[in-house]
Amino acid sequence: MSISNPYFDEVIEAHRLIEQWLGEANAPDEIMKQLIGRFSAQYSMISLAGNALDYFALCAFFRANGGAKSGLQIEVFDLQVVSQWETGAVILYKERQTLDESVTLRFSTIVFERNAQGKILWRHLHETSTVS
Repeated sequence: MSISNPYFDEVIEAHRLIEQWLGEANAPDEIMKQLIGRFSAQYSMISLAGNALDYFALCAFFRANGGAKSGLQIEVFDLQVVSQWETGAVILYKERQTLDESVTLRFSTIVFERNAQGKILWRHLHETSTVS
């Protein structure tokens, strides 16, 4: 019997929505709304290229890139808890993105926070590129 971790579930669900939004040409706008609603207004990110993004840059990216990566497949695996407390957690995970013949693998560290209603929000993400 496996015990579900709400932070792991959030990582998996968010990536399912990202795959759908970026990878399907006619994904409904509701997908983007569900996706954007997962991020804190104070969200920050360090991308694979080393660029810093905030919540507004992330929203602009998603709005501009719906369906831009037709056929995108995302696999999330090796999820680990670094630290967990009542109102948040730090989670490590690996992510494999496949688009046509191209495959990228990244290690990611995410800081989650729970808002006053208990909803899990993405607060900070740091991605690092790696080989296989």
